[in-house]
Amino acid sequence: MAPFEALYGRRCRSPIRWLKVGERKLLGPELVQDATKKIRMIRQRMLSAQSRQKSYTVNKLRNLEFQVGDHAFLKVSLTKGVMRFGNKGKLSPRYIGPFETLERVGVVAYRLALLLDLLNIHTMFHVSMLRKYNSDPSHVIRYETIQLKYDLTYEEKTVAILDRQVKKLCSKDVASVKVLWRNDTSEEVTWEAEEEMRTKYPHLFNM
Repeated sequence: MAPFEALYGRRCRSPIRWLKVGERKLLGPELVQDATKKIRMIRQRMLSAQSRQKSYTVNKLRNLEFQVGDHAFLKVSLTKGVMRFGNKGKLSPRYIGPFETLERVGVVAYRLALLLDLLNIHTMFHVSMLRKYNSDPSHVIRYETIQLKYDLTYEEKTVAILDRQVKKLCSKDVASVKVLWRNDTSEEVTWEAEEEMRTKYPHLFNM
């Protein structure tokens, strides 16, 4: 229940109808004691909920630190402008690099040596956007250039509709289309809701 309902024993509504006919009114010290007891119970339950949520977060945290000269991967995000049934592209790049760490700024920020293609990106990043890379002299990394925006996102463009299918559910039919996406380095095929694709990319259905 909401804290208001727990404190006053009723849901929040107009003060005119707070008390029913024949209901006993709490006056003086008795009212204060009852309110104090309920507030204490609410605080204990809120602390329990906060402690539970904190334990979930702490289990996922990792103490990650970099020294000057270390190499790290940089996290990037994909934007397609359409929610693909709540799933993200499995083959889309999530990290680029590695890049050399030039300087530690404060406690949780680092400055990286980016390539010339990324001059429009700020060189300072929070540690949560980095992943450590253990350098190996025999490891040859082929870096694929991605046109990133200032917010470290890149866009995939629609190319064509390859196929169409209709799934029959209990109460309705759901139509989806097979879409070919392309960015600067790769291509990907996904199934999207036909209604959303017609709204956002009508030119694909005129081809």
